[in-house]
Amino acid sequence: MSDMQAKVGDRVIIHGRTVGSPDHSGEVVEVRGHDDDPLLVVRYDDGHEAILSPGCDCEIRHAG
Repeated sequence: MSDMQAKVGDRVIIHGRTVGSPDHSGEVVEVRGHDDDPLLVVRYDDGHEAILSPGCDCEIRHAG
C-alpha cells in the first residue's frame, strides 16, 4: 500500500471490498483536513466528485 499522504494530481484507487466488486479510481483535486486526518476531494473516472477519507481499501499512486 502506498503512502497515504496525497497531493493534488495523485491517483486514488479504491479496491472492491467483496469478491467480484470492481475497483474505483480517480484523481485528487483538493486536499482538506490535517496530515493525520486528511479528506480528499476526488474526481472519479466516471466524472463524479466526492470527499474521501482514505482507509485500508484505498491506494494512493503519486503523480510524476
